Parts: sequence; structure tokens; C-alpha cells
Amino acid sequence: MEWVCYLTRVLFVRRPQIFCVISITKIIRRTPKSYWHSSSTFSDSTNSPKAKVLHAKLIKNGCGGIQGNHLLNLYVKSQNLAESHKMFEEIPQPNVFSWTVLISGSARIGLSSDVLGLFTKMQNQGVCPNRFTLSVVLKSCSSNVNDSRIGKGIHGWILRNGVDLDAVLNNSILDYYVKCRCFGYAEKLFGLMAEKDTVSWNIMMNSYLQIGNMQKSVDLFRQLARKDTASWNTIIDGLMRNGCESIAMELLYEMVAAGPAFNRLTFSISLVLASSLSVLELGKQIHTQVLKVGVLHDGFVWNSLVDMYCKCGEMEKALVIFKHLPLEPVTRNLEESCDDAVVESVSWSSMVSGYVQNGRFEDALKTFRSMICSQVEVDKFTFTSIFSACASAGVLEFGRQVHSYIKKIGHGLDVFLCSSIIDMYVKCGSLNDAWLIFDQAKDRNVVLWTSMISGCALHGQGRDAVRLFKLMLNEGITPNEVSFVGILNACSHAGLLEEGCKYFRMMRESYGIRPKAEHFTCMVDLYGRAGRLNEIKEFIHNNSIPNLSSVWRSFLSSCRLHKNIEMGIWVCKKLLELEPFDTGPYILLSSICATEHRWEEAAKIRSLMQQRGVNKNPGQSWIQLKNQVHSFVMGDRSHPQDTRIYSYLDELIGRLKEIGYSTDVTPVVQDVEHEQRQVLLGFHSEKLAIAYGIISTASGTPIRVMKNLRVCIDCHNFIKYTSQLLGREIIVRDIHRFHHFKHGRCSCGDYW
Repeated sequence: MEWVCYLTRVLFVRRPQIFCVISITKIIRRTPKSYWHSSSTFSDSTNSPKAKVLHAKLIKNGCGGIQGNHLLNLYVKSQNLAESHKMFEEIPQPNVFSWTVLISGSARIGLSSDVLGLFTKMQNQGVCPNRFTLSVVLKSCSSNVNDSRIGKGIHGWILRNGVDLDAVLNNSILDYYVKCRCFGYAEKLFGLMAEKDTVSWNIMMNSYLQIGNMQKSVDLFRQLARKDTASWNTIIDGLMRNGCESIAMELLYEMVAAGPAFNRLTFSISLVLASSLSVLELGKQIHTQVLKVGVLHDGFVWNSLVDMYCKCGEMEKALVIFKHLPLEPVTRNLEESCDDAVVESVSWSSMVSGYVQNGRFEDALKTFRSMICSQVEVDKFTFTSIFSACASAGVLEFGRQVHSYIKKIGHGLDVFLCSSIIDMYVKCGSLNDAWLIFDQAKDRNVVLWTSMISGCALHGQGRDAVRLFKLMLNEGITPNEVSFVGILNACSHAGLLEEGCKYFRMMRESYGIRPKAEHFTCMVDLYGRAGRLNEIKEFIHNNSIPNLSSVWRSFLSSCRLHKNIEMGIWVCKKLLELEPFDTGPYILLSSICATEHRWEEAAKIRSLMQQRGVNKNPGQSWIQLKNQVHSFVMGDRSHPQDTRIYSYLDELIGRLKEIGYSTDVTPVVQDVEHEQRQVLLGFHSEKLAIAYGIISTASGTPIRVMKNLRVCIDCHNFIKYTSQLLGREIIVRDIHRFHHFKHGRCSCGDYW
């Protein structure tokens, strides 16, 4: 019986010692009384049919207490509670072990109300719970963190009945108070505990980590005389989750020096730490140790490796590990085993999100398709990642298919997934679909409202964004800093100067939100669109923001828009001091000079770019048709239908000139003849994409084109006239916003 008590205690409290316990059980003489205590491996591997066969034999031969308890244990381990209760009723005189097994069965699957009911019934029938029973009940109570009265009542019962409080039971009470966030009670109990083991210290360290008291948790860790692997895991993981990655890194190196063996959790935490700091070299070192120790087959470690390489930008290495998915876990302990389906789902999700984070959107879409074909369960995080990929790549049809798939499988839509879908539709150019999702959403939090407000802003629907913002305030939703970025951006795009200034003051004075670079940039853009260039200078000076490059970049765009060359040169110099290798200032300033035919200055700017090794990103446009993305660059001849595209484009330009279109050559910064400038502008990437869209779709079908740079003046005019001539709606997303062209007009009001 002494061996049994020892095993029960160690198995309940110290998981890291599980392998030691299993080795000890091998030397225990297997008597009928202790067999069911030491055969957890057998119990975990049994299923209900096997237990029923044993049950039938017991009924035939007569059911005694020990045999009945043994069979009850098998039913509980196989999670067949219906049969467990039937078996319990057949035991002539259930003892404390019978009750404890039945209670632990309900606790294991989270039936806390059943646990409390059985605990009460047990006492009513005169059976006194032991310390293990009380530990199980307290653990179950901690699942209801919103009501601490029941757990406190059990603690009171323990004190009133003089139950001997050993470290195990004390730890259960301590853990209960921490999980219910009763930190004052936990701190007092910890101070009164006569016997503290490593688990006690770990629980208390975790409590300080939960409330963000990093100093207290580290101090407690330093006081701990015997630090086991769980102690190191607790403090390193807690610090990392609280944003103290550098301190966590120092402790990780201390752990290596101190010598406790890494377990699978340590490896997983270390890999997450390496990925959060993007320290690829550390991640590789941990990978080497994983191979040496031989735990790569563990699902959690394996997934952490995939995630680490993804977040460090090493997608090819991540793919190699991903392709060698461990099919099954090595350990067979029920609580320690890793569910294969979960491992597989998380690994696919890591690859999808990794491709998205590294800008490889096409690979993300391909991986997601393979995930669906492999019938892997998709969680909401993967859906969020793939919607982000669709939004970034501008592939509307694929996004719609994913949305339809979610409806088909009946996956619930929470506010965050709804927000991702809205963002996808917005950035793919379908504002109407975004409105449908928003209108159908039952619960609207600030994230959902902000997504829709920002969407309206991006599409130039400034007044709709203002209306939405007012409705959000009326609903009692408190706007956050992102909400104000959305509304200020909307006011800027719609030229609503007074409203924008009002919301900027509101953000500071009413909500105490400190403006960030995005807010200041929106305000500069707002003043710039209104032609208030001198007020921009005052705004920058009054807010002490001369170090924000985004602000100067917006200022320079305003100088170009209003053709103020002298101020543009001054702003450009300021911007180049901050970002000497950014292409934007050079391009904008050379464009300003070219507009005023100051070719010598434009040539000097281009020469300065070459001297500094600054290269302009080539313009690229793409269009999705029938689940295929077609990309174009200026003068592109690589498309299979290039002859047809160029022929139609020449014909179209000729027809457009008949209704008033003329090539605006001001975007050309070289001093060349007018005819040559027309040729340079005639085959910009967006014109090629639009021409291909027109010849490949039915009349009346909206054409959606994405571009990686700002749309030039000539292309903007070209698309306006095309929408008028053909009666087609053309939607173009450039680097800044959406342009909806319809009946010869653009939603931006020629102000972009």
C-alpha cells in the first residue's frame, strides 16, 4: 500500500518523473490489490468493448469490491462514463477509491458539475474523501474561474475536518486560487505552507507571471534551491509571454549551464523564443539538440521547429521538416500523448501563415488547397491567414471560394474571422460583399467596426466611413487607435478637412489616445490635399515630428500634387536625410521637375539615384481570371496572348482619342520627343492587364486590377475614358487606395 500511495502522489504532481515511476512499477510484485494501481499503461490502452468482456466475466463469476474497482477504473480510462456509472452501481459497498475513480472520470472530460454532485453524494453516503479525492475536486473547480466560492468552501471543509495537508493537497489548493485569480489568497497560503516542494514554487512563480509582476517571479525563481526542468520552463515561458524575451534568453543560457535535461516542453519553448526574436542561429542549435536527443518525432517539438523556420524566413527548411510529419506519438500516456489530428492541423496552419508572413502568397494559396484536398481540419487561425493572403494578392475569386467553404462545413464565424473576411473583400475590391458580411454579423466589436470604416476609407467612401464611425459611437463602442487611423484616412481621401481635425482632437482629448506615425501622416495628407502646405510645416513643428519619414513622404506628395517645386525640393532634402536609400523621394521629385520641364534637375536626381545604388521597383499589375493570376510589367511580351493584347490596346487607344483622350506625357521624366514619351506610356502594366481583362470577359463584367505602385496620371485618364467608352466598371487597387472607375469618373475625384 505504501508503494501505491507513493505512485499516486508522484503521478499526480510530477509529470517529469513519469518515466522514473514506470521503471519503479516493474519491480513491484503484482498482487490483486495493487495491480490496478500500477497498470495505468494497460488502462489507457483499453477500450469499451474489452472492458465489457471483462465485465461479463465478473457478472458470471460474481463481482467483488477489488475486481469491481478494477473494472470501474478501466471504464473510466476508456472515457465510457455511462458504463462507469452502471459498474459503480453494481459494486456492493463503494469505498473511497470507487468514488474517487468515478469523480476523476468526470473531471477528466471537464464535467465539473457532475464532479461536485458526486462529491456531495459521496459525503451524504458517509464516505469520507481522501486527499487525492479533494485534489481532483479542487482541480475540477478551477475550470469555473468566474466563481471561487465553491473552491473556497472545499478549502473550508478541509480545515474544519482537520484533513492532514501534505504538499500535494496544498499545491492543489494553491493552484486553484491562482487559476481563479485569487492571488491574495494564494500568496497567504504559500506563506503558511510548512512543506513546499518544487511544484509549490512553480505555481507561485506562475501566479506572479500572470499578473505581470516579472521582478517578483524572477526573485522567487532565484530563491528556489532545487530548480527542476519544470521550474525553468515556467519562468522562461512566462517571461517570453510577457514580452521579456531578452531576459528569457539569458535564463535559457543559464539553464543550459546549470545542466537540467531539456524535455519536449523545454525544446518547444526554446524554439518559440528563437522565432520570436528571429534568432535563426539559436533555432538551428536547438534543432541540432532535438536530433541528438531524439525527440523530433514529438508533435509539439516538430511543430515548433516548423514555426521557428517560418518566422525566421527559412521557408525551404520549414518545408523539409513539414514533409516529414511524424505519423504517431511515441509516448502512450493519455495526458502526455499528442493528438495526431491536432499536430497535422497545426503544421499545415504554420506553413500557410509562414508563406503569408514572408509575402509568398501564391505558395500560401497552393498549400491551403493541398490542405483541403488532404482533408485536414482547418481552424480559424488558418482561415484568417488565407484571407490575409487573398487580400494581399487581390485574388477575389479564391477568397470567395474559401468563404463558401466555411459556410459549407458550418464553421462558426466569430468577430475576428468576420473581420478577416471583410478585410479580404475590401482589399480585393468588392466593398458590396464586405457590407453584406458586416450587416449579417450578430456581434460587432471595435475590430469589426474598424474593418468596415477602414474599408470605406480605402475605397474613397469618406462620408460613409464618417457615418459608420458615428454609429459605432452611438452603439457605445469605444474606438481604438486603429479606428482613428481609419476615420482620419477616410476624411483625407474625401477631403473632409474640418471633420478630420475634429476627430484628431477627439482622439487626444476624449479618449486619451496618443497619436502615432499613422495618425500624423493622415493629418499631413489631409492638409496637403486641401493645399495647406504652410500649415503642414507648422503641424510638423508643433507636434515635434521631424523624424517621421512617412510624414515627409506625404508632404512631398502634396508638393507634387500642387506643383510647388521649391517646397518639394526642400521637403525632399529633409526626407533623404532620414531615408537616403528610399526610391520614393527621388521618383516624386524627378516627376515634379519633369512636369515643369526642368530636365537638368530631373537628370541630376536620377544620377544621384545611380550613385547611391537606389533602384526603382518595376511597376507590376495583375488580374485574376478563372482562378489564374495573370501578371504584367511595362512592355511585357511574355503572355501567351501578347499579340492579341497589344493589338486590342492599340485599337482601344485610337477609339479613346476619338472621344477626347490624349496621352498625358508629364509622368515621363526623360527629356525625349513627345512621340517617344507616348510610346513609353502606352504600354504601362495596368493598361496591359485591363486590355487582357476586357478581351477575356463578357461585356458588363467588372474588371479588377491590382498594382504594386501608384497609378500614374496618364493611366488614370486612360481608365476613365475606357470605362466611359465601354460602359464597364473598372476597379484598380494601387499602393495607396482603390479607384472605382465608372461612366468616365473615378471614386477618388482625381485626387489621389
